[in-house]
Amino acid sequence: MTTSPHISAHGAGSEPDVSVSHGRAWIDQEAGVRIGYTLAEPAGLPQEEAGRTVLLLHGAPQTRYAWRKVMVPLAAAGYRVVAPDYRGAGASTKPREGYDKWTMAGDLHTLVHDHLGVDGPLSVVGHDLGSMLALGYALRFRDDVVSLTTMEAPLPGTEYYEQRKVAKSAWHFDFHAHPDIAVHLTHGQERWYITRFFDDLTYQPDAITNADIDVYARAFQAPGAMRALCEIYRELDHDAQIHREAITTHGKLTVPVLASGGATQALAANYQAMCEEIAENVTGHLVPDAGHWVPEENPEHFTRMFLDFDARAR
Repeated sequence: MTTSPHISAHGAGSEPDVSVSHGRAWIDQEAGVRIGYTLAEPAGLPQEEAGRTVLLLHGAPQTRYAWRKVMVPLAAAGYRVVAPDYRGAGASTKPREGYDKWTMAGDLHTLVHDHLGVDGPLSVVGHDLGSMLALGYALRFRDDVVSLTTMEAPLPGTEYYEQRKVAKSAWHFDFHAHPDIAVHLTHGQERWYITRFFDDLTYQPDAITNADIDVYARAFQAPGAMRALCEIYRELDHDAQIHREAITTHGKLTVPVLASGGATQALAANYQAMCEEIAENVTGHLVPDAGHWVPEENPEHFTRMFLDFDARAR
């Protein structure tokens, strides 16, 4: 593992005794699946004393870089922080298959427990598509989750997802679900295309800079990246079926669930009721002065919100 060029252990307001590293882990060599990740943790903390681990799952069109402003503060608060690029994104490989969230959750379970050697349950946090994956993880590995935080996404398996996916403003759900068309039309225009989402959904205009968009644009200009993104969307209805079956068979989630989002977003009012469809113990908390990109637009409030919620969940 090497020091991450994007996430510093000595950023403004950060604690100097935080170790930040990143690497790539073989998950399935036969299928050619490797997962890139960043790990932040209190420096010098013995393995047996690192009792709290949080798994941060980014959205789209993003990579684990989306968590750059919150990883070190969370580690300074005593957490081992794992931020992967899920299958198909960033530094992770981009196979043709396996983009249902059940399979993708398996990638992350192997990363955290078999590769990084984490012992004990996780606090799982998702944003955007990462929230959909976080739900799949919590449903598949119920005994491995101590709390679940979801932000800014309709969760497959809920009635709200069924309503939201057909709204005019959710046009990209259908667009991405046709990979040949989407990849062809965005080829060579990836930076312009992803910038449209940041321009439309950001409340704090300086939160995501041109340099930040450069990072995301390079990620989606990589061979196979746009197709992988489309495959993730194309599986969402399949994910909904899997999640409904899991809830029918095993019941709603019993771990504490935080339903969050940017308070300036009109859709945010729907998130608590949506999460109550899939979980028994739901807390709603919207992040002020933030649009869709919560951990980048108001990282300080996000960090305080998560630490308070997770402390009560444990």
